[in-house]
Amino acid sequence: VQLQASGGGLVQPGGSLRLSCAGSERTLDINAIVWFRQAPGKEHEFVAAINWFESTTKYGDSVKGRFTISRDNDKNTVYLQMNRMKPEDTAVYLCAGSPFRDGSGPYEYWGQGTLVTVSS
Repeated sequence: VQLQASGGGLVQPGGSLRLSCAGSERTLDINAIVWFRQAPGKEHEFVAAINWFESTTKYGDSVKGRFTISRDNDKNTVYLQMNRMKPEDTAVYLCAGSPFRDGSGPYEYWGQGTLVTVSS
């Protein structure tokens, strides 16, 4: 199973961007998709997670109310809609497949990172 993250780019503060995490196939090994981000010189930060079955979602405190995670089962794709973006959202965003419905690790499947830059 491969995860493909895409959709990164340059956006102005206050703007929006949508990231995608597409899976090459459905597998029982992945029960949730999790988005992380890593800014230069900082640790991985949890952004959002969604459960494949119940669509249960959770968010990191820094993105609550601004970001929305969703899924399209037919396309085997998870989206991260990012609104009201701030310069501190600048980071490489990565998606990971969790074997657990609550999105916890360890994570065996990772997509490559997609760079998001928020700047005027």
